[in-house]
Amino acid sequence: MKATVSKSKKTRISLDKIPGRISDSEILALLQSEDINWEYINLIKKMTAYKDDTISRWLNINVKTFRSYKSGTSKFKDNIKEHILLLLSLIKHGIRVFGAQKEFEQWLNTPNFYFDNKPPVSFLNTVTGIRFVDDRLTGMEYGDNV
Repeated sequence: MKATVSKSKKTRISLDKIPGRISDSEILALLQSEDINWEYINLIKKMTAYKDDTISRWLNINVKTFRSYKSGTSKFKDNIKEHILLLLSLIKHGIRVFGAQKEFEQWLNTPNFYFDNKPPVSFLNTVTGIRFVDDRLTGMEYGDNV
């Protein structure tokens, strides 16, 4: 998957930098080396059909505050940067497992036994929830088809 988002004329955000499965060391390295900004949110939007209200809910900030980051006058706090990178890694992993964005989102939005009959998407507002969803994707890769 070669999705990129233009950051400026000189810099581009490449999906290749995002780990294909959640990896603490890779996420920490990106947090240290990259300026995690609104362009990473644009990458989430490009890779999914989710809108500002849903993404802001995942990041535990209201939509007005979320959109204020777009202007560039405010920078994301470290915990939000981490959450953004984890979401991107999860999305990349899910699209690889399901073969397409639409099928992955359908799975995310469908109640599931492993998630107490709630849709996996309802767990994306915490780091632990993202990791749990990612673990289920890994299980599916190895034959657990739920």
